Amino acid sequence: MTKPSERPVAGKSVHEFIAEVDTGGRNPVGSIPKNILFFVPLAWTFFQLWNASPLPYLFNIFILNSTEARAIHLAFAMFLAYTAFPTFKSSPRNYIPFQDWGLALIASASSAYIFLFYTELSSRPGAPLLIDLIVAVVGLILLLEATRRALGPPLMVVAAVFMLYAFAGAYMPDVIAHKGASLTKGMTHYWLTTEGVFGVALGVSTDMVFMFVLFGSLLEAAGAGNYFIRTAFAGLGHMRGGPAKAAVVSSAMTGLVSGSSIANVVTTGTFTIPLMKKVGFTPEKAGAVEVASSTNGQLTPPVMGAAAFLMVEYVGISYIEVIKHAFLPAIVSYIALVYIVHLEACKMGLKGMVRKRSRTLLQSLFTFVATILTLIIIGGVTYYGLGWIKTVAGEATIWVSTGLLLVAYIALLKLACKVPELEVTTEITELPPLRETAQAGFYFLLPIVVLMWCLTVERLSPSLSAFWATVLLMFIVITQRPLKRWLRKSDSEEFSFGRGWQELISGMVSGARNMIGIGVATSAAGIIVGTVTLTGIGLVMTAFVEFISGGNLVLILLFTAVISLLLGMGLPTTANYIVVSTLMAPVIVSLGAQNGLIVPLIAVHLFVFYFGILADDTPPVGLAAFAAAGISGGDPIRTGIQGFTYDIRTAILPFIFIFNNEILMIGVGTPLHFVVVVFGAVVAMLMFAAATQGYFLTRNKIWETICLLLVTFTLLRPGFFWDQWYPELTERPATELVSILDEMAPNSHVRLQVKGEKFDGNEVTKTVMLSIGDGSTGEDRLRSLGLTTTEDGENLRVGMVMFGSPADRALIRFGYEITSVHVENERPPKQLMFIPALLLLALIWFFQRRRVQRQQA
Repeated sequence: MTKPSERPVAGKSVHEFIAEVDTGGRNPVGSIPKNILFFVPLAWTFFQLWNASPLPYLFNIFILNSTEARAIHLAFAMFLAYTAFPTFKSSPRNYIPFQDWGLALIASASSAYIFLFYTELSSRPGAPLLIDLIVAVVGLILLLEATRRALGPPLMVVAAVFMLYAFAGAYMPDVIAHKGASLTKGMTHYWLTTEGVFGVALGVSTDMVFMFVLFGSLLEAAGAGNYFIRTAFAGLGHMRGGPAKAAVVSSAMTGLVSGSSIANVVTTGTFTIPLMKKVGFTPEKAGAVEVASSTNGQLTPPVMGAAAFLMVEYVGISYIEVIKHAFLPAIVSYIALVYIVHLEACKMGLKGMVRKRSRTLLQSLFTFVATILTLIIIGGVTYYGLGWIKTVAGEATIWVSTGLLLVAYIALLKLACKVPELEVTTEITELPPLRETAQAGFYFLLPIVVLMWCLTVERLSPSLSAFWATVLLMFIVITQRPLKRWLRKSDSEEFSFGRGWQELISGMVSGARNMIGIGVATSAAGIIVGTVTLTGIGLVMTAFVEFISGGNLVLILLFTAVISLLLGMGLPTTANYIVVSTLMAPVIVSLGAQNGLIVPLIAVHLFVFYFGILADDTPPVGLAAFAAAGISGGDPIRTGIQGFTYDIRTAILPFIFIFNNEILMIGVGTPLHFVVVVFGAVVAMLMFAAATQGYFLTRNKIWETICLLLVTFTLLRPGFFWDQWYPELTERPATELVSILDEMAPNSHVRLQVKGEKFDGNEVTKTVMLSIGDGSTGEDRLRSLGLTTTEDGENLRVGMVMFGSPADRALIRFGYEITSVHVENERPPKQLMFIPALLLLALIWFFQRRRVQRQQA
């Protein structure tokens, strides 16, 4: 019988398909090329570990600045792109042709040129030599070809078009024309500075993404992937459509540390899709559930398909802030997907898998409560216990904490040895017991605890946090088998030290090969970002989009969503995010301000990111759908369409959090406010799932579906109706600005409506929100905004604007007129709109419950 992982995807096995997409399709038989494709990724991993660690500064050896590190990072990625990925589909895969060796060496040398001659290049900024220009031209051409090999033609074409625009600007249509860049200026900008290829995106790949991808690869090598999947099945497999619910949860857990939706499909889908079919799902629906689960895995912090780290740089907020804003939408989206699966199972009358040992309701409840309490205790001990140790132990905290961590590891490993080892198979024939399954891998959570501790409590950088978590994980990979051998008193080869060492090396090599596409993609995206900064196309794009939308923010959002989906059909999520956010994020923020709506930059970036992810299951190019169809045996186009219908709930979330920032935890104050926001978001998404699936307690009538959509909208955006009766803001004269500031609470925000003339001569009217600081008087708080004002009759004009101040960052300029101040009204909380919404929901429940009772009678 054909294994699921061996079923064909477009004439290839699933593992061949993912190799071509993520890690390279070549598997040479010769010892020399095989060793090179093994040791070069291994060397790349060692370099990244060294670069992320404190060791260079401790020993004062091989200390690199960010530009030098980026050059070495790209050199490794370029070399592997030419050796691991064949030129064409028909090119040989069992050996590396001579020309590819030559191109790999030239490409890596061009990339490393910045590192090798860094001092010389820094001594002649803007005045490149002929050799500098030759290296830049060759490097850019080879980067475009490496992009085509590793990621397909779309990103290469987009980058080439942007580069062509930079050089041929004088020949473009008038609306987008510019004088064009010279070869010297263009090559310097793209290759010899940090404005292009070696810019922010490649820096994020170098400093942060590699360590998190390596962390996920080592977790998989340690057996955590298998543990997550089996635990999800043990806990959910017995429910209606249990394997599908387990697929959602296991994909979410895998997505915590995976940056690839396609890899997620193959990792979890090999187990979940056959079991979904076994309990009654059609091949297309089984594949679609896995696709929707896996693509949404990229929404789940901390990795988020590398976009989380890019947002840190682009938005200018901390990594913890990104996680805080992204967490609730991701969780709500997954809860809704579990509910969709439940509704599908109810419609088809499906059952769950049979437990080996039946459990009473009381036993199930006890297990659930015990698990929650255990997690709370572990979290409390970690946070408050280590905090207490820091107070007592002082500088010795690191040694005390390491000792306690080692004790916890041994204790959890001993607990794991009291139950059988988890099976490592591609098929689950019966449900594993939950307690024994969970007990077998609690120690896998220790590196995740260390990662989150370093990020949230110690406030270390993401790369250093991932480094320490990876060091612990490497220790676990090497030692878990020998320690189990001792604890189990077993002589089995399964528990040998050599096997653990092989898993460590394999995980390090796999992590580096998973980075080839990301390294090349972020470099190629740098060409696009470089073109924007070189030509000013961003300002042209703002004017163009504003023209075609008529200044309507909703139309702008729809336009951005369509662009993200179209580009995402061919571009990797990371590259898609870089391109669209660079072009469209400023447009949305600007037009929002002109419409009187303050749109936080993080909301815009998450909006773009969400639609880029959805492209992974959008026909006709959704690669995740092709991978899932290869396992399920279904039609890939129908699988993609079905997956997209499941993902409609994810598509509405970005529109909601643009207008209701509370979903992103912005403006949420008290714990009660937090609970109300979470409750409203969860119930709303469940009801949206019921509406789009046409099923709640039973099949919906048309009016019930309409009412469920109304309930959804009210719970997600209660202010839409509440503002009709109780306006959120009152408009007061601008001349009262100082007295208004004097009345406001310290460190609160003031909204100003301003109008003035931009540099291009066009008039702009917009609303800005500024933080007023903690000054004691209105005059002090006005100065904290970074501006001075002068009264001109009944008008208030802006005088001096301090550089780098809140007013300067809001693009308020000298001579602008402050037309009014918007002050928040004291009004009842808008969440009171939940009451009529929930009453309407109760009415729908009552009518459907009566129909169900009549059907059963």
